[in-house]
Amino acid sequence: MNHRKLRVGVIGAGHLGTIHTRLIQTIDEVQLVGVTDPSPAARQRIANELEVAVFEDHRPMLGKIDAAILAAPTDHHYWIGMELAQAGIHLLVEKPLTMTVAEADALIRATRARQLVLQVGHVERFNPAFTTAAAQLQRPRYIEAVRASGYTGRSIDVGVVLDLMIHDIDLVLSLVPSQVISVEALGTAVLGPHEDLAHARLRFANGCIANLNASRVSYENRRHMQVFAENAFASIDFGAATTKIVRPSQQVRRGEIDFQSLSPEQKQHVRENFFTEIMPMEALQVERRNAILDEQHDFVISIRTGQTPQVTGQQGRQALAIAEQILLQIASPTLPAAASAPLDAPHWNVAGDAQPQRRAG
Repeated sequence: MNHRKLRVGVIGAGHLGTIHTRLIQTIDEVQLVGVTDPSPAARQRIANELEVAVFEDHRPMLGKIDAAILAAPTDHHYWIGMELAQAGIHLLVEKPLTMTVAEADALIRATRARQLVLQVGHVERFNPAFTTAAAQLQRPRYIEAVRASGYTGRSIDVGVVLDLMIHDIDLVLSLVPSQVISVEALGTAVLGPHEDLAHARLRFANGCIANLNASRVSYENRRHMQVFAENAFASIDFGAATTKIVRPSQQVRRGEIDFQSLSPEQKQHVRENFFTEIMPMEALQVERRNAILDEQHDFVISIRTGQTPQVTGQQGRQALAIAEQILLQIASPTLPAAASAPLDAPHWNVAGDAQPQRRAG
C-alpha cells in the first residue's frame, strides 16, 4: 500500500483559495506543494500568512502535484482544468464547474478518459444543517430558497445565478430525483453587466416545484431553505447551521382532526398545543462541522479509494445546465407558462436515516 502523502496545489489565492489553503494544511494525508495566483500582492499575502510556496501560475507545479483545488475565477476554470487534467491531476473545482455546459462536458470527458477524480465545490452539500435535514425528508413537494448577501465585490466575473443561486440549484437537484421540465426566471443588473438579483421557478416531472431567490445587493444576509415533503416540513438556516423540522402527529396522519367540529375547549387546546402535540416542531441536533474541510476530506478519500465524490463533475454539470436555462430566461423573458393542476395534499410518511460523514487523515 502506498503511504506517500497526496501532493496538492491550490490554484487561486483569493477569498476561497485562502480558506482552502489554510484547511488543506490540517489534513495529515496531504502535502501542500504550493499556491498560485497572478497577483504579486496576493502571492505575498498568502506566503506571509500561511508560509507556503507561491507561484504565478500552475505550470511550475506540473509533475510535482497529484491533485489540485481550483479556486480561480470561473472564466479560468475550463482552460486551467483542462491543462491539469491532461497532466493527470485530480481536480476539486470550485462552483460553478465552468462558464458553460459545453466546457463542463469537455472537462468531464478529459477527466474520465484519464480516470481522474473530478469533484465540484458545491460546499452546501456538506453543510451539517442541510445533511441533517435531508436525512429526514421523503419526496419533497415544494421548496423555497433565499440566498442573499450584501455587495462584496467578489465573483463579479459572473452574475448572481452562477455566484449564489447555483448553490440552491444543486441542493434542489440533490433532493428531487426527477427531471426539470420547465424553468421560469427573471433578474436584473444593479452594479454591472451581470444580474445581481434573480428569481427562478423550477417545475419537476414528479410535480415538485422549487422557487429560488438570490441577491448580492441585499441589506441583510440570508441563506435559508424551506422544504415541504410528504413526511415533514424542514426549515434550514445554512448560515447559523440550524434545522427545525415539523412532523405531523398520528392524529393528523390519520386525518382524525376536523377543527370545525371540535368543541370550544378542544379548539383552544389545539391552538395552544399546535406545535407540541398536533404538528410537533423539533430543533434537530446539528453537529458543528467545517463544510469546506469535510469537502476536502471527501476529495482526498475519493482519490485514495476510488470512491465517487459526493458532488461529481456530472452533478456540477447538471446544476450548470439549469443555471444556463435560468440565464436564458432572464436574457429573453417570455410569457409565463400555463398554470398546472394544483398539487395533491402531502401524504405523511416515516423519515429516512442519516448518512455518515467521510473523513481522511
